Amino acid sequence: MIERIRQVFETLPDGRSGTGVYQKYSMVDAALSAFSVFFMQSPSFLDHQRTMQKERGKNNAQSLFGVYQIPSDNQIRNLLDAVSPDALWPLYRWVLQALEAQGKLKEFQVLGDSVLVALDGVEYFSSQKIHCACCSTKTLKNGAIHYAHSAVTPVIVSPHQADVIPLAPEFIAPQDGSDKQDYELAAARRWLEREGGHLPANVTFLGDDLYCKQPFCEYLKQQGRHFILVCKPESHKTLYEWVEDFQRLGQVEVIEKRRWTGKQRLTERYRIAQQVPLRDSDDALLVNWCEIEVIDEQGHIVYRNAFATDYALGAHNVADIVSAGRTRWKIENENNNTLKTKGYHFAHNFGHGKKHLAALLASLIILAFLVHTLLQWFDQCYRLLREELSSRKTFFNDLRALTRYFCFDSWQHLMAFMLDGLNIPIPH
Repeated sequence: MIERIRQVFETLPDGRSGTGVYQKYSMVDAALSAFSVFFMQSPSFLDHQRTMQKERGKNNAQSLFGVYQIPSDNQIRNLLDAVSPDALWPLYRWVLQALEAQGKLKEFQVLGDSVLVALDGVEYFSSQKIHCACCSTKTLKNGAIHYAHSAVTPVIVSPHQADVIPLAPEFIAPQDGSDKQDYELAAARRWLEREGGHLPANVTFLGDDLYCKQPFCEYLKQQGRHFILVCKPESHKTLYEWVEDFQRLGQVEVIEKRRWTGKQRLTERYRIAQQVPLRDSDDALLVNWCEIEVIDEQGHIVYRNAFATDYALGAHNVADIVSAGRTRWKIENENNNTLKTKGYHFAHNFGHGKKHLAALLASLIILAFLVHTLLQWFDQCYRLLREELSSRKTFFNDLRALTRYFCFDSWQHLMAFMLDGLNIPIPH
């Protein structure tokens, strides 16, 4: 995997000119150095490896990540600032194609053979002082300007899988030739235009109420894609008026299912309305609507949500459609929150730069998360260690401590050392 990452990093554009000290470090070393920090979940990893190099003439950045010479933190930022995050798109596409070729995506399929892709926006930087040309801006009530970086971070999710598969992000940033502020839906549309041809043939898109807009839904249908989108009454008044009319006419189908959770018996009540207009216009897109209410044994509604979809709905599939739609929460819990709170420090300012640095570093953090997921699936030694050291914090604390004090010849050497220390047989 590291070799494949290196191959892509070798294609990074180098905007330097002239000779001298500034040419001492390669773009590959700068990018691999940055990636190593995020992979190890250790902001001080490179400092420790520089010290190890001085004292022992070798270091783990070189043996584990292939870094020939470790640039300083400022040199890394300066070298990478001019690199657009689109340089990393081939890596994400390669991973997705490999997962599909190996049949891994079949484990995520629902509703026949469809893969669920959840879309959501996430802010990963904000400040009232630090800013660059790629920042989005908002004027606050006190007149101060709020600068921010945000991205749409698509992920493949499944109600049957604990893990998610991060895809290449799309950044919400000022676009060339436009004076308007960029926004989440526009970024999602750009992502679809760019990545749609690299996705599996059958994809169902999930999103919150923000995405349940006619232009976006029409675009998905034009591309031959399905959608299951949260649909709230306050933003779809016409649709809900039609639902109320259908209800009075007895044309809203009601289905109840009972489910035992192991602790209590819940009633799931579904309502279905077919072919209702998404907006108040003559050319309104007709969608199918469903609502779920989960009711406990005391008769209290403990959950309620509603979705608009292009799928035909009925008693045979409404529970599966709603289950797929509810899986949207995984983009927040298993992706965005993991990136922010599980050691990746997604919202930390590792470097802002003047051009692309903030976005490129965010892409590298997401890439590190993706690689960790792949290792847990396909690397037996890594999986055994993560099963034994089930706490992510413990695993990375051990990894950081070992690579600070010992130099390992390879990842195989490091993994074998950890397994031996835990009295776990080393697989052959």
